[in-house]
Amino acid sequence: MADKVKQGKLIVFSAPSGSGKTTIVRHLLKQPELNLEFSISATSREKRSNEVNGKDYYYLSLKEFKNKIKNDEFLEWEEVYRDNFYGTLKEEVERIWAKGKHVIFDIDVSGGLRIKRKFPEQTLAVFVKPPDLNELVRRLKDRGEESPEKISMRVAKAPAELATAPLFDTIVVNSNLEEALENAYNKVSEFLDQ
Repeated sequence: MADKVKQGKLIVFSAPSGSGKTTIVRHLLKQPELNLEFSISATSREKRSNEVNGKDYYYLSLKEFKNKIKNDEFLEWEEVYRDNFYGTLKEEVERIWAKGKHVIFDIDVSGGLRIKRKFPEQTLAVFVKPPDLNELVRRLKDRGEESPEKISMRVAKAPAELATAPLFDTIVVNSNLEEALENAYNKVSEFLDQ
């Protein structure tokens, strides 16, 4: 990554779907004293009707995405499903650092761990843990956003994702949202003050 930009810190939040990581990240972004900006991921999947390019994701064609991989333009990337790529562009992180801000990620566990490996000192990797799998299933169903098949797919991935929790710097258990928000805030604030 470019030396010309003063490097800030990287705050990674990872978790199985339904753990509450997005809610926690949105809360932290509203705390101006933390000086955070959200890292927008790139994807090769089709844009949904309610999504906005450059706000929800950077939408790239499959060919564009593969070219950027070949040109080493990603901090991390992954083929989540066949021909369905997601990744973090290096220029996105540099854009945020150039504004003098720290980068916050809401990202899957493998992507989060790759960022931690690349920037071990600069990264706080936080794993958000649901109280248990039954609660995870309940939350996914309560969202009402996905088909039973999609929920089953997400739940099937959860045990493997939960097994990665010890690889993260810290764990926030989200059984009580207010406590989880406070716990996450304290951990991030402490890390940024170092």
